[in-house]
Amino acid sequence: MAAPTYTEFEWRTQRAGNGESGEKLTRVFVELVKKLDGVKSICDLGCGNGHITGRLAALGYQVTGVDASPSGVNIARRTYPGVEFVEALIDANLERLGRFDLVISSDVIEHLYRPSYLLEAATALLKPRGQLLLGTPYHGYLKNLVLATTGKMDAHFSALHDGGHIKFFSVRTLSKLMLSHGFADLSFTFYGRAPWLWKNMICHARSNHAADTHL
Repeated sequence: MAAPTYTEFEWRTQRAGNGESGEKLTRVFVELVKKLDGVKSICDLGCGNGHITGRLAALGYQVTGVDASPSGVNIARRTYPGVEFVEALIDANLERLGRFDLVISSDVIEHLYRPSYLLEAATALLKPRGQLLLGTPYHGYLKNLVLATTGKMDAHFSALHDGGHIKFFSVRTLSKLMLSHGFADLSFTFYGRAPWLWKNMICHARSNHAADTHL
């Protein structure tokens, strides 16, 4: 089966409702994955409508998308036939799916009441010394200061709607969390807006867990 053309991907993006911003972030993730050595199998935790999962599968990677939303998984399965999508909660029980060279997760951890669930799931899914790419909105002192001085703090951290972001990570806090779960060699890529006012950050890390961790 031939890989879908870019025109087909554009159509799928519009159909799935990712929008221009979502497509740009997808391109950043895909380019980061392409630069990694030794990656053949990938698990996308919190894959949503499967856009990043489908794009990576079209490049020849063996990809499994996981999401807790039945509607999201249904859209993903219809939009990317032939790609494996699993409806499941993000927790350590996902080890039943097997082991992967890379786990990716884009804009998921900030929605979790307990962010450690995601890192525990990634640990359970990764092969020894496997890699993780984790993306989340960027927050830092300068960005928060600008939000406050421009009167946009309430809009950005709005508590007046259901759902949305409930955790707001800086480089320091995300690094501390990842290091506490046995990840090492952390490096960050930033996306969108001006330096120190970035929209998103993506952390690349490697699991320090040895082979007998999964026995």
